[in-house]
Amino acid sequence: MQEKILSYRKNGLPMLLLTLVLYAAAIVCLIFGVIRLEDGKDPVLFIIGFVYMAIGWIPFCGLKIIRPQEALVLTLFGEYIGTLKDAGYYFVNPFCSGFNPAAKTKLKQSGDVDNGSVGGALTIATSQTPQMESTGNKISLKVMTLNNSRQKINDCLGNPIEIGIAVMWKVTDTAKAVFNVDNYKEYLSLQCDSALRNIVRLYPYDVAPNVDTTGDGIADEGSLRGSSEVVAERIRAEIQEKVTEAGLDILEARITYLAYAPEIAAVMLQRQQASAIIDARKMIVDGAVGMVEMALERLGEKEIVNLDEERKAAMVSNLLVVLCGNRDAQPIVNSGSLY
Repeated sequence: MQEKILSYRKNGLPMLLLTLVLYAAAIVCLIFGVIRLEDGKDPVLFIIGFVYMAIGWIPFCGLKIIRPQEALVLTLFGEYIGTLKDAGYYFVNPFCSGFNPAAKTKLKQSGDVDNGSVGGALTIATSQTPQMESTGNKISLKVMTLNNSRQKINDCLGNPIEIGIAVMWKVTDTAKAVFNVDNYKEYLSLQCDSALRNIVRLYPYDVAPNVDTTGDGIADEGSLRGSSEVVAERIRAEIQEKVTEAGLDILEARITYLAYAPEIAAVMLQRQQASAIIDARKMIVDGAVGMVEMALERLGEKEIVNLDEERKAAMVSNLLVVLCGNRDAQPIVNSGSLY
């Protein structure tokens, strides 16, 4: 389905005035027709006024208002006629109707959020649901932000995580949006969920050894936490590939929430703390060994004291205890002989 842009003249206001004038004339004809009927004259004026009063409302159905960044897909008895995109006041065939199967579908997004709604990403507007100003069957061409609900997904290591994304999108082809898919808003929301699962399962939450996230057969350091921009771009590309046939353009995707699932969050926190403690201890030991080595070298160069191997071992042990201990050392003064 190819989009056809209609270039109607913006003659809605003249047609509105003309229709009102004709309606006023019909009322006058009806009044004079009744008077002529009472006088026993022919009922021509009465018939003309009555007929026009009965069908004169039809031209009003052809008046269409298009605001900036809005579009209206017109169909005539089921056949696609074209799309009005330029802002203005139009008069079209009164029997044309706007078609938008997603008109009552409300996504959890900017400019389209139900007041107080805390449910999923997609809701259907009802008479009890607070709504914004109704736009009928018009299609918004503005850039919108879809904030899908958080999902629980297993990463490439099998760890359950919770992740949420925000997707910036807009409609670029109105014909594809309304005719190629049943409901383009529902379709977009489902494709966002699917793409998110497909990409997240390729990455670990944090950097892990022997994990290939790019598919080139070489282990890399990609992770959801450390490579968020790369992950978001892959999610955007995945969504775009799926929604092109629906006439949608995905401008950007961003990760808005990322955390371990509650059932393993405490364990993973302990694991991260243990890893940090091990790294810190390793750094302390490396520094202590360097300092002991430097002390022995300086003592040997200055010839301050000559130590045999046993005394060197004792000195190394004492220095390592002092440098690597968690508490300050308590010195013991030896007032006797070293031997």
